[in-house]
Amino acid sequence: MLILAIETSCDETSAAVVEDGCRIRSNIIASQIDSHKRFGGVVPEIASRHHVEFITVIVEDALAEAGVSYDELDAVAVTYGPGLVGALLIGVHAAKAIALAHNLPLIPVNHMAGHIYSNRFQSSFKFPLLALTVSGGHTELVYMEDDHTYEVIGETRDDAAGEAYDKIGRVLGVPYPGGKHIDEMASQGEDTFNFPRAMLHDETYDFSFSGLKSAFINTVHNADQRGETLNKNDLAASFQAAVIDVLVEKTIRAAKEKEVKQLLLSGGVAANKGLRDTLQAAVTSGLPDVELLIPPLSLCGDNAAMIGAAGYAQYKADSHAVADMSLNAKPGLML
Repeated sequence: MLILAIETSCDETSAAVVEDGCRIRSNIIASQIDSHKRFGGVVPEIASRHHVEFITVIVEDALAEAGVSYDELDAVAVTYGPGLVGALLIGVHAAKAIALAHNLPLIPVNHMAGHIYSNRFQSSFKFPLLALTVSGGHTELVYMEDDHTYEVIGETRDDAAGEAYDKIGRVLGVPYPGGKHIDEMASQGEDTFNFPRAMLHDETYDFSFSGLKSAFINTVHNADQRGETLNKNDLAASFQAAVIDVLVEKTIRAAKEKEVKQLLLSGGVAANKGLRDTLQAAVTSGLPDVELLIPPLSLCGDNAAMIGAAGYAQYKADSHAVADMSLNAKPGLML
């Protein structure tokens, strides 16, 4: 089964051709980082305009690289939420036009489900499983008993981990997006500031990073007012240690309670080497019978291949779960 997938939820325009939900025939991504870097974050109007400019070319490139024509496709999958409403609409309308013109089923995919299924290219899923999804807009623990069944058992109550990284990056003066730079700095520093680990020992699996962000900013501002110079690598290491400690401890605890067979890491922050290494070590020592899946760096960020994988699973689980031409963007869509 060949699926053309389209992803335009934020600042990447992407199209892919995915075979049987587990083989990438093509995965074309046009990033907008350079356009948004000067603003220190994504500007929705600019993102939407870039999607309009690139979407047709990206789809054509994906088909060409995969070596398939529209007539060989079996379905079209598209992200319809969550995300920036203007950006989502570009992808949704493009997918609807293709589906209508070529009489193809239209599969509406949740962006967060896509991140989870980015791991499907590494291995078949073994249920029940637990997915830790960490991105710029979301931080969630998702329990799955079968394909295309999602139970969110933990989520952030304020800032997402990736959002906190970007805000801290501005204080440290590193380029947008800040996550990669903070990860590199953290590897050269030490956890000397002992920032708070919010909600680390409470009974829920929820997260909170707003207090950590405030503690970090207050530490830097107070030092500036006193004329002190703080070691930026130690600041980065201390911040990252506080984030990772909470993410990993709660994930391991949930995996033990749910008695899962697999643990999945996904989302943009899954590219963080500190998080990858710490989670791997925790699984090896605390969950030796659980298989840990981590996507390659190329599939951690937003991409259409993951939407194709999730769309395939959704279609196989329920072939009637397709959309008609009334499909609209849902920026606040829940998993």
